[in-house]
Amino acid sequence: MRKLALSDEILLRIEKPARYIGNEVNSVNKDADKVDVRFCMCFPDVYEIGMSHLGLQILYDMFNRREDVWCERVFSPWTDMDKEMRSEGIPLFALESQDPVRDFDFLGITLQFEMCYTNILQILDLSGIPLSAHERTEKDPFVIGGGPCAYNPEPLADFFDLFYIGEGETVYDQLFDAYKSWKASGGSRESFLEMAAEIEGIYVPSFYDVNYKEDGTIASFLPNNPHAKEKIRRQVASDMGETTYPLKPIVPFIKATQDRAVLEIQRGCIRGCRFCQAGMVYRPARPRDIEMLKETARAMLKNTGHEEITLSSLSSSDYNELKEIVSFLIEEFKGQGVNISLPSLRIDAFSLDVMSKVQDVRKSSLTFAPEAGSQRMRDVINKGLTESEIIDGAGQAFEGGWTKVKLYFMLGLPTETREDMEGIAVLSDKVARRYYEIPKEQRNGKCQITASSSFFVPKPFSPLQWATMFSAEEYVAKANIVQEAMRNQLNRKSLRYNWHTAELTVLEGTFARGDRRMGAVLLEAYRLGCIFDSWDEYFRYDLWMQAFENTGTDAAFYNLRPRTRDEIFPWDFIDCGVTRDFLWREWENAMQGKVTPNCREKCSGCGAMTYKGGVCYEG
Repeated sequence: MRKLALSDEILLRIEKPARYIGNEVNSVNKDADKVDVRFCMCFPDVYEIGMSHLGLQILYDMFNRREDVWCERVFSPWTDMDKEMRSEGIPLFALESQDPVRDFDFLGITLQFEMCYTNILQILDLSGIPLSAHERTEKDPFVIGGGPCAYNPEPLADFFDLFYIGEGETVYDQLFDAYKSWKASGGSRESFLEMAAEIEGIYVPSFYDVNYKEDGTIASFLPNNPHAKEKIRRQVASDMGETTYPLKPIVPFIKATQDRAVLEIQRGCIRGCRFCQAGMVYRPARPRDIEMLKETARAMLKNTGHEEITLSSLSSSDYNELKEIVSFLIEEFKGQGVNISLPSLRIDAFSLDVMSKVQDVRKSSLTFAPEAGSQRMRDVINKGLTESEIIDGAGQAFEGGWTKVKLYFMLGLPTETREDMEGIAVLSDKVARRYYEIPKEQRNGKCQITASSSFFVPKPFSPLQWATMFSAEEYVAKANIVQEAMRNQLNRKSLRYNWHTAELTVLEGTFARGDRRMGAVLLEAYRLGCIFDSWDEYFRYDLWMQAFENTGTDAAFYNLRPRTRDEIFPWDFIDCGVTRDFLWREWENAMQGKVTPNCREKCSGCGAMTYKGGVCYEG
């Protein structure tokens, strides 16, 4: 029997004890004395969120296939558990062994969202690991970060020993082998970091110096160690057929946010939306083999007992074998009560036909993502979707029995006008009008059109990385313009409108394009009590503003000023395949409202062909 790190008394006092006991179906237990590398995989949010993350499941499975590595998991303790651990002096522990995180060789932290950054400090603090990397000794694990936010790791540079830039399937084996060699040699902590820095895709922030100009922008970013490279090249699994995929995903004891089997059908996207970081940094689009997907689906559902499987992709409609895999799933699991979820579909006749077969149309809602209310603005962001396509898609859905439609938009995009904002309400009303064009006797009561808008945040390696943001007050004013326009529409009783938290957007923007100086703000915010910032009930904008003031940092410098073509960005030391010249060209196309064809229509010379795989080499 494993000895739990928590007593029965504590387990009875906290909200969901199953978050902390481990031993779930398909979790991996090994003998700690028989492995050479112990890796603790961390998702810095609550258990239910972290267990829904596909990347964590993929790496957990991949690492544990090595006999000499034992990968375990840890998540951010919820506020009730955080309080108990601090008052009782309990160090943060991994789920599988219940051993303290500080006893591991590596603590690997997934950087999925900027507003989880204070939770990273919570993880380190509760583990007893010094927050600053330079204060760590040979007794501490190496803290490594990876994931989408690692494409600008600089705001976190003070807290991490190293970062993995790119997809995890490529060089982790090299890193583990290097660690074993270093461990056997008895070298210093810095000597291992030097070995790691020699590996493609590994970034050691302490091996670089940043100098700033008088205006606050970066003057230079240069290596200070001979083992460090001037450019860190993003790691890409060029051939998806050579990667592993979890056939036995862990099944949580409590309901996760995404409580289903997840089948990644392809990685990357051909569309080129200019606001989308993922569409750029996961290039080129690479499909998975159809036969591999069939076998994986069978195995996952058998080994988990899940009653739903979702086909995961940035744009599922662009997977060439979509019809075959959906038909297979429908036929294979017919009568077994298995639901098929199809996110990220373009709404066309084929997609609606598929969804009518796999969804209960009376209960479900359809999701469209026009992103902008006017055609002009959709051309600016290269959405590649016309108003007629949106209305026609909605019409086909209504005629197929759907009555609920969700529309996703962004506010605060570059060149946006009042007419573009009001266009969100106008387009929502046009969708509703299309429903009421159906003869009354053929309709299922009233329709419900829910429009939601987030506020645009410029992300590194997207063409809109040069864009200026707005203040929280300006964002709210934009949302109020849309709200008022909604009230003036003919079908206003069928329309609903909601929007994202403006203050959260401002903070997300400062960290998305921030430099190393943001580390001081983050540390101060954590000391003031900021934690679980992505949860509305715990978000404290006043404390964040206090942290900026206490550290003498100007948030406007990161959000409100224009950027020139030749400004050195904090992330420019990363070579992500997509070239800066291409991104600038797309920025200029955005300013002119020029549409760029998708990758299958015409190659735009983005630079991703250097990875020698995927859509770049089709045919």
